[in-house]
Amino acid sequence: MDSSPFKIVIASKNLGKIAEFKRILGEVGISIITDIEFPDVDESGSTFEENALLKAHAISRYTNLPALADDSGLAVDYLGGAPGIFSARWSGVHGDDGANIKRLLEDLNGVSLENRGAKFIAVLALVRPDGEELLVRGELRGKIRNQPVGVNGFGYDPIFEPENSDRTLGEMSAAEKDAISHRSKALTELTPRIRPFLSRR
Repeated sequence: MDSSPFKIVIASKNLGKIAEFKRILGEVGISIITDIEFPDVDESGSTFEENALLKAHAISRYTNLPALADDSGLAVDYLGGAPGIFSARWSGVHGDDGANIKRLLEDLNGVSLENRGAKFIAVLALVRPDGEELLVRGELRGKIRNQPVGVNGFGYDPIFEPENSDRTLGEMSAAEKDAISHRSKALTELTPRIRPFLSRR
């Protein structure tokens, strides 16, 4: 039986995100709970922050446990920040990575590589059952390749080449991605604040 007093429900059904949370938070003595069935949450917010908070509050209320939610996406400069909060359903079908990549590449057809600047954004919301909130944000700049390269990661990873790299996230190992990703940057900011936040009365 896990005796850690610091338990957090991950308010996500995305297996890729859950794996990243487990890898990064598992090292700091936080018990990550992912086996609770919870209802889908309507992501009706207009920003990453609003959607992350909607999910975290809903799942914290449902489980009566602290809940950590992520809302993340890809913002392409040429497209005015799109797909943004609609990244996971850019093709019209939620979670279809291949279709989302195809739609984005079609949107950028004919755009030169130097004009394909973009950034991944991750906003994490940690919410306690009493409603207290903690928000952090991480970003990773880069550019969009003309075609997918690599089979690792998920989402838009195979077409996103980070700054100061000649490889896409799809070509990187999990450890390499964790060292630079938008989500890991947000978690790096969040991690030292978790225990004080959960202990505060």
